[in-house]
Amino acid sequence: MQLLLDMVSAHKTGGGGVYSVCSAHPLVIASTLRHARDRNADICLIESTSNQVNQEGGYTGMKPAEFRDFVKGIAGQVGFPIERLVLGGDHLGPHVWRRESKVSAMTKAAAMVEEYVAAGYRKIHLDCSMPCADDPEVLSDHDVAERAAELCAVAEATSKKIHCETPVYIIGTEVPPPGGAAEALDHLEPTPSAAARTTLQIHRDVFERAGLTEAWKRVIALVVQPGVEFGVHAVVDYEREAAKALSRSLDDMPGIIFEAHSTDYQSPEALRALVEDHYAILKVGPGLTFALREALFALDNIASDWFGEPPVLRPAMLDLMHADPKYWTGHYHRSNYSEDVDLVYSYSDRIRYYWPNEKIEHERSTLFSRLEAAPPPEALISQYLPVAYSALRRGKIENRPEELVHAHLCAVLDAYADATRRG
Repeated sequence: MQLLLDMVSAHKTGGGGVYSVCSAHPLVIASTLRHARDRNADICLIESTSNQVNQEGGYTGMKPAEFRDFVKGIAGQVGFPIERLVLGGDHLGPHVWRRESKVSAMTKAAAMVEEYVAAGYRKIHLDCSMPCADDPEVLSDHDVAERAAELCAVAEATSKKIHCETPVYIIGTEVPPPGGAAEALDHLEPTPSAAARTTLQIHRDVFERAGLTEAWKRVIALVVQPGVEFGVHAVVDYEREAAKALSRSLDDMPGIIFEAHSTDYQSPEALRALVEDHYAILKVGPGLTFALREALFALDNIASDWFGEPPVLRPAMLDLMHADPKYWTGHYHRSNYSEDVDLVYSYSDRIRYYWPNEKIEHERSTLFSRLEAAPPPEALISQYLPVAYSALRRGKIENRPEELVHAHLCAVLDAYADATRRG
């Protein structure tokens, strides 16, 4: 927790920030921790969403304590110092149970928050912006704040009960949909500065009335919309001028920074501008699993050329996604693009939900084993993975499939690390 408080203080005095990786894929987690180790990062912030990890297992099948052990196990394997690892819970609220009544959904959300805090998560995003089955279509800031305070009280009580370090909190009603937008996008209006101030004031008032004054001192960030998002085929880029008033609104918000969600696929220049404009926590998730898919399919193509056999991963993944469409139905709509192109290549990256499948993991493991046993020539790597080829030629990595994937992911991680560093 102190690491994040120190980061906020450092940003207020000299800039910089932190990026947060929200993924449960072991290759992404390993690369994130290796990258942070190699760059001697003060903080490595890894988060799980309420959809991914909760007391019912989420779509990963992991409860909060299991995800903690999973990440810490990888940290031990790659040699990243545990004391610099911070776990965060993203979108913690009734979202997973929003089709149930408010009472039922909030009861389950409270149980989830308790498990997250007890498991050692020290960054808690309280997201109660989604209406439940018996709510009006849009919740007021006051309703959202009341529910956030209810969950904050659970987190505080849990910390006290088990005598652990108290967490820091992220609040905000202007929360983009997890995983990107489903509709076509070309422009987004940033959160009005007056709305940001109002949200903060309402939350402060509600927290203080609920006896959470001490907890309020650990509210470090407000989620706002700086005007960035991604959809199926489009990325809305950061327009600094359009968000100028919002950025300036932090001048009278001491101790508060902005957290920017859906920064995936922004250019390095845009990421740096976001941090300079006080969006000091940058969230990335699908952008990394998108790069993972690029690397894995590239390795599949390398193996196809090298061994003289058809690719395996892409056909197997398409078969699975068509047979089990629950993770992409409602996100992709046939238009001028074929459905298969959306399933495999879209920015929304719904394919990420299918990598843990037993058959797909078997195919990936077999692919890696074959390339380990018979490494492909460098020229073939250059054809499909030019960034990894460059790292290989410079002696930064070995000609092994996991190393090639790592080098490809580092291109994304480098942009975030460069954007958030001080100076």
